[in-house]
Amino acid sequence: MYRAKYISPMIPSFMMEKTILFFKDLLQFEPIFNSGNYVILSKNDLTLHLLTAGEDIGQMEFYLEVDDINSIWIYIKDKLGQIKHKSPHDREYGMREIHIAVPGTNTLLFIGQEI
Repeated sequence: MYRAKYISPMIPSFMMEKTILFFKDLLQFEPIFNSGNYVILSKNDLTLHLLTAGEDIGQMEFYLEVDDINSIWIYIKDKLGQIKHKSPHDREYGMREIHIAVPGTNTLLFIGQEI
């Protein structure tokens, strides 16, 4: 079975630069990835993900980093039933991910492993 490594909040921002400065200046997080509309900040092996808020982004999101995405996929794929999801796929920022809409909420769960 997989090992959960980290859980990171994914925070929608209407003012990305202001949000980055808040975490950078006040809490000493450092940007480690910045595509303009998606930023990852890090401090002491913890991360915060910031997304530009808009029409399609605004719900709660969180990121669960794991050590073996294939084993978790094998475990959950037949249990998802009608739950909205995306099977494992590679992302441009170096992660392999599964996306799952958490039932009964307006929350999206990203499960990922470094490629």
